[in-house]
Amino acid sequence: MEFLLISLALAAGYVFSSLRVLKQYERGVVFFLGKYTNTKGPGLIFVPTLLARMKRVSMRVVAVDIPPQEVITRDNISVTVNAVLYFRVSDPALAILEIQDYLYATGQLAQTTLLSVLGQVELDELLADRRKVNELLRQIIDERTDFWGVEISAVEVKDVQLPETMRRAIARQAEAERERRAKVISAQGELQASETLAEAARVMSAQPASLQLRYLQTVTEIAAENNSTTIFPIPIDLLKPFLERRSP
Repeated sequence: MEFLLISLALAAGYVFSSLRVLKQYERGVVFFLGKYTNTKGPGLIFVPTLLARMKRVSMRVVAVDIPPQEVITRDNISVTVNAVLYFRVSDPALAILEIQDYLYATGQLAQTTLLSVLGQVELDELLADRRKVNELLRQIIDERTDFWGVEISAVEVKDVQLPETMRRAIARQAEAERERRAKVISAQGELQASETLAEAARVMSAQPASLQLRYLQTVTEIAAENNSTTIFPIPIDLLKPFLERRSP
């Protein structure tokens, strides 16, 4: 009887020590006698202590900062680029069986891919169409990490640092572009104004009385100023009778 109680106590202790609790975002890759058997979790699972081992794998999205990289673009401009990589484990078994350290390997792959891809694009494309570059990086990295059970969520280029000479050149280019737009807008305004004046001239030539009305309106506007002097032009025909009387 005593032996039975001891056996039951040992069995209960063995079962209790073989219980594992996995969080909602964790999965357990179980090896029985060194051979992969299955993936368990989340919740309470049973893993024989002496015969089996379990590797915990987090299924949450991981953000990896890609350190600044010196890149030469396709148009031979040297820039410093840094980015951030977002990924998660989609297959815990592959992440343990196919790669020794999937976190380190994914980060290193992102660095080398960043160098190779940005070397194939021009600077204007990198600055103006960054979304396209990000999607290209994501596709290439995701294709290569698919065999590791790692899914790439996104790759975002955070900052592009240009040489000082290139910054000044871009600033001059932007200033010249703004001046060009200002001149075009001014020229368009002059064209519209000239068309409006020409139309007004045609209307006034068809209605001579409108010219007199415009003249009176201008005089009224001038008279509104207190310190203004108004000069009325007098047609020479009105003075001709007086000039003829004074002539000998």
